[in-house]
Formats: sequence, structure tokens, C-alpha cells
Amino acid sequence: MPQRILITGAAGQLGRELQRSAPPGLELVAVNRDSLDITNAEQVRALFATTFPDLVINAAAYTAVDKAESEPGEAMAVNCDAAANLAKACASSGARLLHVSTDFVFDGTASSPYAPDAKTSPLGEYGRSKLAGEAAVTAALPAALVMRTAWVYSAFGGNFVKTMLRLMAERQELSVVADQVGTPTWARGLAQALWQAVALPELEGIYHWTDAGVCSWYDFAVAIAEEGVELGLLQAMPAIHPIPGSAYPTPAQRPAYSVLDKDSTWQALNTQGTHWRVQLRAMLQELKEL
Repeated sequence: MPQRILITGAAGQLGRELQRSAPPGLELVAVNRDSLDITNAEQVRALFATTFPDLVINAAAYTAVDKAESEPGEAMAVNCDAAANLAKACASSGARLLHVSTDFVFDGTASSPYAPDAKTSPLGEYGRSKLAGEAAVTAALPAALVMRTAWVYSAFGGNFVKTMLRLMAERQELSVVADQVGTPTWARGLAQALWQAVALPELEGIYHWTDAGVCSWYDFAVAIAEEGVELGLLQAMPAIHPIPGSAYPTPAQRPAYSVLDKDSTWQALNTQGTHWRVQLRAMLQELKEL
């Protein structure tokens, strides 16, 4: 019997990449919010009773960081309550759970990469809801694997890369925040890392995954422009101006430093992360070919 994998958030960036990069020989059950309300415990139990998954990858999340400030209940329902529903269903059925979390569980005051066991202190409602989800998952299913990630983008859906390409095509100059530092993550690479983790049933606890390297949003935007021009996605290089985050106020405060320490993950998966710029180029090449 092939291993049956339930993927939630199947219509999102990560969900789509998980389906595209799934190893052969697995049976996928992919659901999104139109086909399953994971905040409804009864619907989750009913799905488990009919599909009998061996493993669940929870790629569903409320990710509207700013909107979460005015919708804390909605963020908590998806990022915590729904995650708890899945963890409890896994605990009852004997299924394994891989739950995806975020760098926003940290406050960004560090000056070196955050280890998986570093002190958490989220700055806003989104981060608080994701941290609560981690706690709910591990309480219901201590053997769950939590994979934190950051700055995710792909050729699908809305994200920073595609927004920048649109703005750069429309404007000759733009300003981008330069004092928030982290690491971009191509959803394809994250999906492949999760599939590697699926193949290691003994893996549990908290791990981190992003691409390799470090940059600011400004650096990221400059790279998007340079690669976009090189690939013909942009006709000309726009002028990009670095600005402080204080010059671009948002409802939710962002961590100034959210680089994640991936050493334990790379060791566990026997792999090494690819530099974010290499991954960006690959994603933009794919975008060009779509």
C-alpha cells in the first residue's frame, strides 16, 4: 500500500509546490479551504475517517500579517485552532504531522541566526497565532515535526517577488525597506525539504528551513530587478532606493532580524541549503516559461 499523505493549504504557494515535487509512489490527498474547513474539528475528524492518512503536511495558514492586527480571532482560528484539530486527529489515528510555522515567532532583536530552541517573543497577532499553533500541535502530538520558514515566494499566488516585478514594470523608481534582514525561501526548495523530512519517520521537534544566505528586503528587490532584466522579464533596471522601516509604517511590526539557523535541519536531512539568489533565478526562469 502506498503511503497516503494529506496536504492542507493545497491551493497556496507551498501546497502547490508540495504536489508538484512529491516523490513517486505516494498517494496524495490535497485539500484547501474550499473543500475542507480545518477550523471545524468535526470536518477534520470526518475527513480522517474516510481518507485514513498516514501523514499530514499542514501547509494551511492565515498569512495576512497586517490584517491579523484587526482580525486576531481569524488568525488564531486558522493558525492555532485548526492546527490543533489536525494534531488531535493525527494523535487519534496514529498519523504523523509536519506543521509549517514562521520566523515571526521571534522579535528580531538578535544579531545572529535564531536556533530552533531560541527564546520566542512574537511582535504581532500573526506571530502570536503561529506560536500558539506550535504549542497546540506539540501538546496534542509530541512527536510532531514543526518546520519554521521565512520570506516564502513562488511562481504561484501573491508574494514579494511578483509584487516587485509588477511595480518595477510600472515605475522607473521605487523605495524598499533596507533595515529588515532575513532570508528569502523559494517554496519549491521548502517543499523538497519537507519531502525529505517525510522520508525520516524518526524526525520530530522544531526545525528551521530557508534558503542559504542573508539579505535585506532592499537587497532582495535589487536582485529581483537584476535577474528580471537579465531574463527579459523587465525592460529596464529601475532606480531602487533603500529606506528605513519607519518610513514605511505598517499595522504590524516586522522583526528587524529574522535569519533562521538551519544547521540542525541540514544535518538531519543530510543536505545543504542553496543560496537564495540561485533559487530566485530558478524561480524567475520558471515564471518566464509559464
